[in-house]
Order: sequence, then C-alpha cells, then structure tokens
Amino acid sequence: MKQFAFVFPGQGSQSVGMLDAWGDHPVVAQTLQEASEALGEDIGALIKNGPKEDLALTTNTQPVMLVAGVAAWRVWLAEDGAMPAAVAGHSLGEYTALVAAGVLTLAQAAPLVRLRAAAMQEAVPVGTGAMAAVLGLPAEKVKEVCATVTAQLGGAEVVEAVNFNDPGQTVIAGSKAAVEAASAAVKEAGAKRALPLPVSAPFHSSLMKPAAEKLKAALAALELGVPQIPVINNIDVAVQTDAAAIRDALYRQAFGPVRWVECVQAMKARGITHLVECGPGKVLAGMTKRIDADLVGAPLYDPATLAEVKELLA
Repeated sequence: MKQFAFVFPGQGSQSVGMLDAWGDHPVVAQTLQEASEALGEDIGALIKNGPKEDLALTTNTQPVMLVAGVAAWRVWLAEDGAMPAAVAGHSLGEYTALVAAGVLTLAQAAPLVRLRAAAMQEAVPVGTGAMAAVLGLPAEKVKEVCATVTAQLGGAEVVEAVNFNDPGQTVIAGSKAAVEAASAAVKEAGAKRALPLPVSAPFHSSLMKPAAEKLKAALAALELGVPQIPVINNIDVAVQTDAAAIRDALYRQAFGPVRWVECVQAMKARGITHLVECGPGKVLAGMTKRIDADLVGAPLYDPATLAEVKELLA
C-alpha cells in the first residue's frame, strides 16, 4: 500500500446537504448523534436543511465542518480503510485531525470549536476585520507588503499574511482599512489579484489574540489523549505528543499563520506520496498538486470517492 496521510479541510467547504451522499450509513448517523448531544442541538438537521446563511455563520461552520470530517474518517475506518502515516488539518481542520488521532473526543471537540468560533467573532466585530486571498505573488513579498502597509498606517490598523496555502496563494487578514490598503499594494507589487473573502472575522491574525485567551482557558480544562497517529500542526509544522505542547500550539494557532505549504512539504519528507482530503470539498486536494506536482491529492467525501481512494492507495 502507498504511503498516505489524511488531511482535513477548514471553513469554506461547507454546503447544505453535504452528508446526504452517505445515505443512512450507521457510522454517520452515530457521529451526528454524538455531536448533537455535545452541542445541545440537532446538528444533522442544520447540515441537511441549512439554510446556507446559517451554515455560513462561523459559530455553525466550525462545528459542521468538524462533524463532516469526523464522519468521513469514521466511515473510512468502518469500511476497513488502513491507518494513515500522518494526519493534518488546515486551520480549523487541525481539530478534526486531533479527533482522528485520538487526542480529542468528538464530544470534547464540538463544543470547543463552537467556543473558538464565538470567541473569534467577539474579538473583532463584524465589519471591522477582513481577509483577502492574494494570487500570483510570492509569500515573502506579500509579507513584506503587509509590514510596509501596517507601518504606513501607524500601527492603529494591522494587516498580516495568515494562510500560506500554496506557492501562488497567500491569504492576508487584519483590520478592514489595512486589508484594503494591502490589497491595492500587492497588485502594485505584481500580484494578479487580491480577492476579498466572504468571512466574518480576520482569522489567524494578531487581532484574534483575545479569542485565543478564551480558547486557552477552555483547553486547560480538557483532558487530552495521547496521539495514536502523528499530527503535523499548522503553527510550528511540528508533531507534538505532550498534552501541554498540543494545547499551546492550538492556542497560538488562533492568532498565528497556517503554514500549509510547509505542512505538505513535511508530509512529503516523511515519505508520504498521497494526501487524502477527508471531508467536504476538494480544496486541499487542489492545493496539494500546486504545492508539489509529485504528490497525489484525492478527496474523500462520499461512497464513490471512498472507493476511488481505496483503489488509488492499493
């Protein structure tokens, strides 16, 4: 069997009915029931019926993406799928990876990511923060432009490079005025485009520090399991096994960058050749090919893609 890792997507891949293709698979039903009990609401009904606007609220998006990823992972195991050599998750997806690795239970993780989402939204009122995807400019140049713009605005406004998604796409975040100024500046510096993202908070920027403090308190109250699979984290591109170190990485991840390009490179360095995106969408599978053409990225989100992945890895 080929050397493979499972990677879990973050916000943005959610859609109404995204678990419908699994039908009445008992593992999916059990996962939805567990999460619903932990959250005190019918999360399955929210995923099945929406509406889309409700799914897009970050306090709902984070739990539903977690649940959808865990459901696909559990189906993989139930259908005799082999254990991956490593797991990782993009942003929020790191929590799904930690559930897969046995560090967090779903009952712990679902309320935790809802608290994370609520704290992030409270940290920066809607309309005052922003994010944009910068296309076609090297990440180092994007960082340089952000530093220049922040300095020019005198420190009252801030913009930072926060998601290093692939060699041609870096996401910036911060206060609305600073992101708008940086979006113009990166285009002057040679970027093809700077696309505003439809998000409600400047995730992974230093403006999220107040949210991280609330998350830190919640993490301190949780008993974490020992990882059964190596988890490559976003913030340090490192594998941690100590509970305190895992908590600290999740705390810093809330206001630090997602180093996804380096995470994928770290998996390749471990001899991994195939990355399976476990959960809704194909975003990470697409990024994989753009990060390293030698790597194979494949999605797993329904029975058809499950069968394709099994064949691919055989």
